[in-house]
Amino acid sequence: MVDIHLGDDADVGKLFDFIAGISTVSDLAKVPITAGSTLRIGGDMVIGNRLVGGIAAVGVCNRLLARRNIQVGDKILMTEGAGGGTITTTAIYSGNHNVVKETLNIKFLEACEIILNSDYIHEIRAMCDVTNGGLRGDLYEINYEANCGVNIFEEKVRKLVNPIVLSMLEKVGVDYLGVSLDALLIYCSESIADNIVSDLKNINIRCDEIGYVDNSNQVYLTYEDNKKKILPKFRESAYTKIKQEIGEETPESSAIMEKKIKFTALKALKKRKKIIEFIQNPK
Repeated sequence: MVDIHLGDDADVGKLFDFIAGISTVSDLAKVPITAGSTLRIGGDMVIGNRLVGGIAAVGVCNRLLARRNIQVGDKILMTEGAGGGTITTTAIYSGNHNVVKETLNIKFLEACEIILNSDYIHEIRAMCDVTNGGLRGDLYEINYEANCGVNIFEEKVRKLVNPIVLSMLEKVGVDYLGVSLDALLIYCSESIADNIVSDLKNINIRCDEIGYVDNSNQVYLTYEDNKKKILPKFRESAYTKIKQEIGEETPESSAIMEKKIKFTALKALKKRKKIIEFIQNPK
């Protein structure tokens, strides 16, 4: 479901780009857009060109891989990560535009599909994404909810970060443990860890065991020469006088506007097609 509102001075092209982006993800994730709304931001005069809105998805699950299911002794696996919006923003603002294409993949979704359709799903305790707080923040939050502790091997985590992305983060001074990597964390029993790694390798997705669950109630990061306890860091919208004055008549420029709108919509469709082709057939 998609709901988008535009300010009075907003370029309608923003609408097409926004919908093109959402429908790209919808197509790749096989989740249809079923409903929504497109409006001018509410109020008589909303000066500015901003775009606001939201996206929601609703589904039905027959098995919940919740954090509360995690047990002491479970293995922790992580899939390779190249980040998404956070890494893209970092790349654009730091002038490393070539890094953006590294984020254009659906390996996270492909990994989930394989695992959720496996015959060992009952041995998986929990799955979650390495998101806004980064691995450091996610592990701390998971530990709190599951009432457990973890020991993570930093070298194994580092090897699963896209090398081009990792190089950029190091160059601009960003700690890779504190940003979204778009990687999948899997908590599972020891007996199926190798099966998961092997099954993902068969579809060209790197995955490895990065640590294990213990009863310390702490997040420990083991480096080559020492072991550290880590903690998360702080950060990471004609019924009024004005409408009546404007009136409801068709403006003289409507034909020109329609032509420009059609041109912009077609450009957005071409961009959408190009992105889908790139993700499905990366070179």
